[in-house]
Order: sequence, then structure tokens, then C-alpha cells
Amino acid sequence: MPQVKPKKSLGQHFLTDMGIAQRIADTLIDRVGMPVIEVGPGMGVLTRFLMEAGHNLKVVELDGESVDYLNANFPGLEGRIIADDFLKIDLKEVAGDGKFCVIGNYPYNISSQIFFKVLEYRDQVECCSGMLQKEVAERIAAKPGSKTYGILSVLLQAWYDIEYLFTVPEHVFNPPPKVKSGVIRLVRNNVEHLDCDERLWKSVIKTSFGQRRKTLRNSLRGMVQNPDTLALPIFNKRPEQLSVDEFIYLTNLISDKKE
Repeated sequence: MPQVKPKKSLGQHFLTDMGIAQRIADTLIDRVGMPVIEVGPGMGVLTRFLMEAGHNLKVVELDGESVDYLNANFPGLEGRIIADDFLKIDLKEVAGDGKFCVIGNYPYNISSQIFFKVLEYRDQVECCSGMLQKEVAERIAAKPGSKTYGILSVLLQAWYDIEYLFTVPEHVFNPPPKVKSGVIRLVRNNVEHLDCDERLWKSVIKTSFGQRRKTLRNSLRGMVQNPDTLALPIFNKRPEQLSVDEFIYLTNLISDKKE
């Protein structure tokens, strides 16, 4: 069967280096037996190694041409190919009610949205790994104090331990992207709930980073009803300086003063 033509509209850049594909698949080597969902398998470069490792694998692929290719070339995937948009499906219907992992060579144009989707299923997604645009991968793994530390960093690091594993050059793709790629792994931590109002916590994070050049005193002034609260030292900081725990502390300061 002819090769699948990469589609720009779907953000497709097919990995051609088998060694790198093996390394990405190996990020789940300690999860064999647990259900795994692969996002956007394309022509199955990563799929092949996941199957060889013995993973309980299902794949989600939106591109009809890729679905046809997978059906023709991976008979072992029969009944395990979900021809749909990963961002729109109910992952419980795919993986069941238990724990599962997510992996993929993620399309650049929806990679952030994919990780927001993982957050929605954080009580089930035990591990999430894969390749995405290097800039986004670095942002997810960034530590407080880094210029790349932002909203996605804080939201994900509240629930996951995150490692930036390695960088992938442009020339190992068809077509080559204009930027480098990065491979990361997220492993669920032991946090079951945050010690604050989670909805307010998200609002505090988004408001803070929405004006990241300002101190928290200036960016959050409208959320704080008691002016005395703004005199506390934490409000002298900028959002990229705060850890997950400090954002929880900040949320509780604001919440307490609203009651």
C-alpha cells in the first residue's frame, strides 16, 4: 500500500528514525499490561514498537488515509483503531474505568489541547509520554523561575511528575518541521485533591500569567477584596516565581478574604 501523504491541516510530520521511535516507546516499558492509548499513529512508526513490547494498545486516528494504512499493515490492531478526534472522544469508552497511559508523536497544532485533555482524566491517566514541539515540551517541564514556566506548567505539575527526556532534530521527519521536537514523560503523583478551591486556583493562575510581567499585587488586585492582603510578601512576586504549592497558598489567601 502506498505511503500516507502528510497533511499540513492535521499538523502531520511523520517520524522516519526507528531508533527514536523505539526510545519513545520505551518510555512506557514499565507499564506493560496497562491499557495504552496512542494518539495520531499515522503510519504506525511508534505503534510497531508498542505492539512488540506487548502493550494493551488502542490507537486514535482522525486521518482516514492513515486509518486505511493501519488496517492494511497492522492486522494485530483489528478492532483497536478508533477513527475519531482524540480531543472529542470519551477516553473511558476507549480504555475503560481503570488506569491507563497515553502516548504519541503528537500533532504540533493540538499538543497543548491534548495535555489539557489528559488533565481532565488525571484520575485515570497514570502516565503520559511522547513527542511534541520542543518549545511546548520545555514549557510543560519548566520549573519556577524559568521564562518558559507558565499556565500549562503549573496545571500539569500539580498532578504529575514531569521529565524532559531528549530533543529530536528536524531532519528525522517527513516533512521536516521548522522547529526541533522534545520528548517528555508525565507520571501521576500522589496528589488526590488540592488544598484550595480548584476553580479559583485555575482562575488565579490564568489571571497571573495573563499579565506575567506585572507583580501579583497588580495583576490580582481585582480579585482581592481586603487591601491589607496585598501587603503580604508573596504579592511582590511575579507568577513565574511561584511553585504549585505557592499558587495554592495564594488562592487560599484570596479565598479567605472573600468569605
